[in-house]
Formats: sequence, C-alpha cells, structure tokens
Amino acid sequence: MYGANPKDKHPMKGFPQICFIQNTVLNPNIIIGDYTYYDDPEDSENFERNVLYHFPFIGDRLIIGKFCALARGVKFIMNGAHHKMDGFSTYPFQIFGNGWEKIDTQPDELPYKGDTVIGNDVWIGYEAVIMPGVKVGDGAIIAAKSVVVSNVAPYTIVGGNPAKFIRQRFDDNAIQVLLEVAWWNWDIEKITRNLEKIVAADIEALKDCQ
Repeated sequence: MYGANPKDKHPMKGFPQICFIQNTVLNPNIIIGDYTYYDDPEDSENFERNVLYHFPFIGDRLIIGKFCALARGVKFIMNGAHHKMDGFSTYPFQIFGNGWEKIDTQPDELPYKGDTVIGNDVWIGYEAVIMPGVKVGDGAIIAAKSVVVSNVAPYTIVGGNPAKFIRQRFDDNAIQVLLEVAWWNWDIEKITRNLEKIVAADIEALKDCQ
C-alpha cells in the first residue's frame, strides 16, 4: 500500500471537504500537481471559482506543484484583472461600446506579469490572495489572509497585507539540500518508505534515503 490514490477526487473516504483538484480542474491553463489538495466544506471540487480574471485570450497560466495544501477561500488573481495605468484614468471605457470603443486598449498595452507559479510542498492558508505573476518557492508557507504581491523564496514563511517575510524555515544549507533532494519527485514507493524522514527535520537522514 503506497498512500492515497492521486486520481481519487476525495482521498479521505466520507470527507468530501478534501479534494485532489488535478482531477476536477478543466481549464488547460491551470496545471495542478499530484496530491495537491483544496480544503473547502462548501464545494472542494470547484477550485476554479477561486482563479479570478483568468481570460483565455490573455494566455497566462496558474501552475501549482505537487503535495501542496490549499486552504478554504484561497484566491489567485490573474492578469486579466489589470487596467491600463499610464493615462489619467484607469476606467475601462472601451468595454461598454456606444462610441467609447474609440479608445480600445490592446492587450499589449495592459500590465502583464506572466504565469503564476506555486512550487511543491507549499501550504497556503485560509483566504490568502496571490497576485498575478507571483512565484512561490518550494516548501514555502503563506499565512492566512495574506496578500502576496511579490515572489516568495523557498522554505520561507510570509504573512500580512502586503505579505512580508516572517522567517526562513531552515538554514541556508538545509534549504539547498532540500531543493536538491526534491523528495516530491521521488516515486511514491520511495516517498512512502521514507515518510518519517520527510516529515522530520534531520537533513542528513533525508539525504541518505534509499
């Protein structure tokens, strides 16, 4: 027996609040890794409702790695939320037509921050908001109700609005080893054999995993 089935929508039997969302997301521009779950007692399968302003004509992607834990109400603001900001007014007159379309804004005139990328083994707390183009490193923790406007380094804890550095989870050497080991890319049999070392904090023991 090697853990939960990543193709099971609800791996905790009788508890639909937890959903492995790679099995429910249909948008090809939302990419979810194995074992990443969304926790929501209202509708855990409908994670896509939390990815806002994600218009196909813009083409940006939300990429979330493996073994991530996403709490209820997490929101991802995508590049479609942007308004033109280099003029005096940010109001989108052109979308209402009736003569206002004469100032039609082209996609390349709008701010574009690129793909939003969440690493592996990331924990994002209750009602946190991730802004467009943010990159969150492996092993990071985002505190509840944070608004993340800039990149988050691996194995860093951030919180607040805007989210600020709180502390690094481990020393630089341990973080470097963790990124090299990248246990989330092991086959599931190896992960299962070494769970005690993965959830502990002995970096030498983790390096020696077979």
